[in-house]
Amino acid sequence: MNAPATIEIGTLIGRTAGIKRGSAHVAGTSVLVRSIVRWHQAGLIPEEIAAKYGFLRLEQVHAALAYYYANRLEIEAELARVEAESREIEATAAHDA
Repeated sequence: MNAPATIEIGTLIGRTAGIKRGSAHVAGTSVLVRSIVRWHQAGLIPEEIAAKYGFLRLEQVHAALAYYYANRLEIEAELARVEAESREIEATAAHDA
């Protein structure tokens, strides 16, 4: 019986310049690390996050969370930027209404 191939954890997270502002994402998908972090901060456990997407494997979710904990300032800054952009859009929409 062959042992399963070892997966290098660094291969599970990627960045592509010019796509989604170069934000960290689960390699081979469009799922951003910050999206997984939001679900986790909302109280979902990794198994629930993987199930919510349906195509993510548990090791991908754990890799995204490990990336977040290793690069917390970067991801927190992204979350703050996205939140500020959302507030600005909502304020503009309310003003135009």
